[in-house]
Amino acid sequence: MNVELDGKRIKTPQDFHEALAEALDFGPYYRQNLAALWDRLSADVERPVAIVWRNSEESRAAMGSDDFEELRSVLIRTQEQDLSLGWTERFSVRFA
Repeated sequence: MNVELDGKRIKTPQDFHEALAEALDFGPYYRQNLAALWDRLSADVERPVAIVWRNSEESRAAMGSDDFEELRSVLIRTQEQDLSLGWTERFSVRFA
């Protein structure tokens, strides 16, 4: 599955959670926090998944570096986990 996030529309962490939850069908019980995001991405999302966060610097400017880096960290950690497990169908993320 390919997912494209538009940083022009993601101004807050809540915007990010809503956009990704919709794209990956997290369902109505998804809690919009970093722990729930990690749980979903690391174990529940069917691979392969390729996320491209376009205009990501606009998101960083709007939400602040701290919030942006927390979200980015979960995405990168998920990618690194799949790589370390040697999965051929895996999660990947790119910031554009």
